[in-house]
Amino acid sequence: MLCILLSLMVVVQKLKFLNKSNIKPLPRMPIHRGIAFFFLFCYTALIMIVMKFGGSSIANADRIRRMAEIVKKYVPRKPVLVLSAMGDTTDRLLEAADAAINTGACSIGEIQELHLKTIAALGLDIRAENEITPLLEELQHLLMGVSMIKDLSKKTKDYLVSFGERLSARIAGAYFRTAGVNAKAMDAWDAGFLSDDNYSSAWILKESWEMIPKKLNPLVDAGVLPVVTGFIAKTTHNAITTLGRGGSDLTATIIAAACGAEEAQVWKDVDGILTADPRIVPDAKPLEAVTYEEAAELAYYGAQVLHPRSMQPCVKTSTPVLVKNSYNARSPGTRIVASLEKPAPVRAITSRRNVTLVDIVSTRMVGQVGFLEQVFSMFAKHGVSIDMVATSEVSISVTVDAAYDLTGLHEDMLKIAQVHIKTGKAIVTIIGDVECSSEILSRMFSVCAAAGIQAQMLSQGASKVNISFIVNDAQSAEAVRRIHKEFFGKPASGKRNTA
Repeated sequence: MLCILLSLMVVVQKLKFLNKSNIKPLPRMPIHRGIAFFFLFCYTALIMIVMKFGGSSIANADRIRRMAEIVKKYVPRKPVLVLSAMGDTTDRLLEAADAAINTGACSIGEIQELHLKTIAALGLDIRAENEITPLLEELQHLLMGVSMIKDLSKKTKDYLVSFGERLSARIAGAYFRTAGVNAKAMDAWDAGFLSDDNYSSAWILKESWEMIPKKLNPLVDAGVLPVVTGFIAKTTHNAITTLGRGGSDLTATIIAAACGAEEAQVWKDVDGILTADPRIVPDAKPLEAVTYEEAAELAYYGAQVLHPRSMQPCVKTSTPVLVKNSYNARSPGTRIVASLEKPAPVRAITSRRNVTLVDIVSTRMVGQVGFLEQVFSMFAKHGVSIDMVATSEVSISVTVDAAYDLTGLHEDMLKIAQVHIKTGKAIVTIIGDVECSSEILSRMFSVCAAAGIQAQMLSQGASKVNISFIVNDAQSAEAVRRIHKEFFGKPASGKRNTA
């Protein structure tokens, strides 16, 4: 209501201007056209988008120039820009901390060189260098502290890696200003991001949802391009935190949801979401659109596009997410939405390697009450997260990430069951319409059988959009290729895949 009133005030002021000027008044129009015109005006007055660019998209001066060219085309849509650290800066920061702990060396030479060379290559003046010099000095002092205490706590680690985003935002902001765009670099906390103190995987506090639009909307309305640091926030006690995997994407989607943006754009180095990993299936096809649920399942089971956590804010507000390619801006990308009409039976195939299969058979009588509860409580006790589950009357099979040490869990489990641990496995997942599961499974099993690939465990997700099965790790790529060929290998019709 407030937005409509503000827009009415703008309309009234414009009408007053018309009356005072020599401009000929507009002819009278029917009331329904006047109402339509008013709401169109309101829409264009309030429209905004959020654009997020990852590290590879701003890895050097050339990539920053390309990013700026893309953003400038969207200026009429009032963007808010969210940036990751440049290239491999986060890795270089962690390496510098390791060197400080292990050797006492406190060098930021590689990090400093990248950012100062980028400033020079972009033709920025001394003001840009003056913006980042205090940060580089602060980073140097932090590493000296780390070298003295020989320790890097989660809290200190979050403080350390925050420098990457803070440096990139300032350089990008300075470059936009030289290109004629009124840009303002902002640390996330200055844009309203407050978090809990769960360092390395913090979550944004409820009050941020009110603070973010209060901080950003006035800037956007005034024609300013906010350049916000992704991935980071601050606690109410002023300690810097990071938002975990997909943190910069999460920053963008929170801003979009909180500010009521038209959409959140996430610019990557691929043409949106594909029907398979192009490293495994070179002719994988871009998907025109997927649902939030399908995108989350794809991400969880191996697709390296968006982390499921980063989509949660937009799911709550039904804000569309558009995945685009900064290396190929003409590609339409993939739109992630709440629902789709008449999707294809199979949307995509993905896989996740380095999985361990655990078969658990009860040593007690059939129908023993509480067996599943005991099993899952043991996994929880040892901090082991389960990926897939298949059960029968007396047995249960689960998969876990191969990185887990299962020694203690195995010993506990032997008290109530026979346990067989099988390593070297992979999860192959088909994302699609589970209502067509009979057809999908029939074709999948035929393809795998013809290739001598044995499906060792099958699970149909409660989400109703995925069917997953286990194969030997060495056969996972071949399984993905053959299933993809079965469902997507027919000659193209000339249209993009709307699956």
